[in-house]
Amino acid sequence: MGFLERARGFLGLEQRGDTSPLDPSWQALAPQVGATTATSARQAEQLSAISACVGAVSSALAYVPAYVYRRQADGTRVEVTSHPLRQIVRGGVNEGMTWPELIEHLLASTLLTGNGLAEIKRSGNGRLAGFQWIPWQHVTVTKLSSGRIAYDINDGTRTRRLLDGEAFHLRERTDDGIVGKSRIARAGETVAGVRAADLWARSFLNNGAAPSGVIESERPLTEAHTLDLKTQLANKFVGAVNAGRPLVLEGGMSWKAISLSPEDSELLETRKFGVVEICRLFQVPPPIIQAYENNTFTNAAQAGLWFATFCLAPWARRIEAEFARSVFPTGSELELELDLSGFLRGDPETRWNAHKIAIETKVLDPDEVRQMEGWNPRGKADG
Repeated sequence: MGFLERARGFLGLEQRGDTSPLDPSWQALAPQVGATTATSARQAEQLSAISACVGAVSSALAYVPAYVYRRQADGTRVEVTSHPLRQIVRGGVNEGMTWPELIEHLLASTLLTGNGLAEIKRSGNGRLAGFQWIPWQHVTVTKLSSGRIAYDINDGTRTRRLLDGEAFHLRERTDDGIVGKSRIARAGETVAGVRAADLWARSFLNNGAAPSGVIESERPLTEAHTLDLKTQLANKFVGAVNAGRPLVLEGGMSWKAISLSPEDSELLETRKFGVVEICRLFQVPPPIIQAYENNTFTNAAQAGLWFATFCLAPWARRIEAEFARSVFPTGSELELELDLSGFLRGDPETRWNAHKIAIETKVLDPDEVRQMEGWNPRGKADG
């Protein structure tokens, strides 16, 4: 054991291997044993369906407005415009990252690895000053003897420790109550099957000759002629980039086209089903990621509502609950709200019909509706 290793052991510093199977915080990125194709998060994200689902969920919640409220003793609540989180949402979480970028990074990391982490920055007097997103591959989670959770951050140059309360930890469902386990890791066989179909399609396109068939000759070919013919076919007609090139034959040779086998014909349908499988895994309606095979005008109109209700709303609630736990003071009446009604901005007819109903039922008044739309109130003097 070298001097550095002995020093780390004496000081209690931890080391981590990038693919250690003993580290539960890294299992979501580790290849699955026994799978023909590694289904790590990095490799899984190369699948367009996974990348699209992760992007749809993370960017959608990054887009919605965020507000800070204080709940009153009578059950009502008022917006706290002076809270530093309001300035952070509008101005940026740090010098190099905006609020939408932070939410998008946290959610994307959580969906892919099961965990998203950000350091909570505070000023000298304890006032919230910002956040610093931390890539999960740099994190090792430890439960201390006191019962507190410690996050050891190793970015390759130094190791530092954040305690529970100094870090914002968004996570998927856990097996140990501490570290989240990603859906990709839980459904590794499904992801591996979709990836296998994708590799099959790529191999088919890379290695297939177009047109596909056999060359027939009226007379036997010498070994030299056969080798020369194979070389010409491989150089000029194999691969997707050579599709459609004319084939010139001589010496009584003819081309006989061969249709695809039933197995190859099912390739497209297999890949379509793989997209549905991934959408099911992330609870994203297929039309949200431009999978319109079974789409109609009716279910397309409902896809956004389903997406907001059953996919985004649970994630928004997780983020709000984690803010209440780790960012706001214990016992505080403060709460964060991610306003999903912002999705109606893409549907003016539905939005204005909702405003009309709210005014007619006296849930809102016209000035409150104007404020929601970002306009100044007219006031009573203007009728």
